Amino acid sequence: MTAEKNVLTVDVGNTTTRLGLFRGPELAGTWELTTPERLTADEARAQLSQAVSMLGASVPDDAIMACVVPSLSDVWRRALAAFTGGRPLVVGPGLRTGLKMRYDDPAEVGADRVADVVAARDAYGAPVVVVDLGTTTNIEVVDADGAFLGGVIAPGVALGARSLAEAAARLPMIELRAPERAIGRNTRDAMRSGVVLGEVARIDGLLDAVMTELAEEAPVVLTGSGAEAMAALLRREARVDDTLTLRGLWLLWRSNRRS
Repeated sequence: MTAEKNVLTVDVGNTTTRLGLFRGPELAGTWELTTPERLTADEARAQLSQAVSMLGASVPDDAIMACVVPSLSDVWRRALAAFTGGRPLVVGPGLRTGLKMRYDDPAEVGADRVADVVAARDAYGAPVVVVDLGTTTNIEVVDADGAFLGGVIAPGVALGARSLAEAAARLPMIELRAPERAIGRNTRDAMRSGVVLGEVARIDGLLDAVMTELAEEAPVVLTGSGAEAMAALLRREARVDDTLTLRGLWLLWRSNRRS
């Protein structure tokens, strides 16, 4: 059965690249590395070899990847082909997703967003709302019919902090943690209030607007960098699912290899 194969899932983001190794439907381990600006196929293959070795596994039978960095897409595709000895699946046009798309142009939907939605619908049903925290903060909405309705794309919390420090000469880089109070009594706490608590308020407000447009309440799932800490700060109850994107990739692999 194809579901019993060892499958490597690769999620190449703007800031972080995450790898997940599945043994059948079970996620056996994950590996995370910083996404470089430049990378060769040989370097990517070496990283794959190191990751799989650290996870205590042999070369996987197959692979699937989602990449939102166009300059790295072919690099990773070639590295995965050389590493596994087969043709990896790539999330994009031509791949079966099982999703009804109510987006104006489905080709514009990022591969990671597709994986998020597939996994969220599978695990939590429909409707469901995903908040994916990364370089950008993405909110992805699945309606009651299980279709991808659309969502929100906003600057991520780390990007906001970096932009402040780069644009204003007297503002420092800050550690991203919530301050004890909203009214900062020093520059760093004032920035933390604006960046971290501001992001919390924005997500809460956007979720309120999303639920109003859906005309019903839907479970909220947080994934990505700092999801656990963000969930604790939100006014609205949210579940945390750190492996949502990787699991969505495996589900996409399963449905495409079976077909």
